[in-house]
Amino acid sequence: MPRIKVLPHPGLCPQGAEFEATVGEMLCKILLNQGIDIEHACEMSCACTTCHVIVREGGASLSPAEETEDDLLDKAWGLTSQSRLSCQILVQGDDLTIEIPKYTINYAREDN
Repeated sequence: MPRIKVLPHPGLCPQGAEFEATVGEMLCKILLNQGIDIEHACEMSCACTTCHVIVREGGASLSPAEETEDDLLDKAWGLTSQSRLSCQILVQGDDLTIEIPKYTINYAREDN
């Protein structure tokens, strides 16, 4: 089983986290199931950028981003060449190290 390593994030995961994942599972759902409350304002339908992550290691094992995801990522805060939407990442066999950016395009979280 691949391992997911989440780098420390001041609000969502201050100590960082590391856990196993199931191949074929959506990264956004994995994070939520692990208690990492990543935003997903569009309910994981690839219509916003609030679940933006930066894949620091293991990105070569993922399927490439489709055009819709690439277009949305242009609006993401802290965009890098390794940026992806976690609702579009299906975990493959390789381990992943991800970073959750400090900010999203939302001014306020919808669950607050």
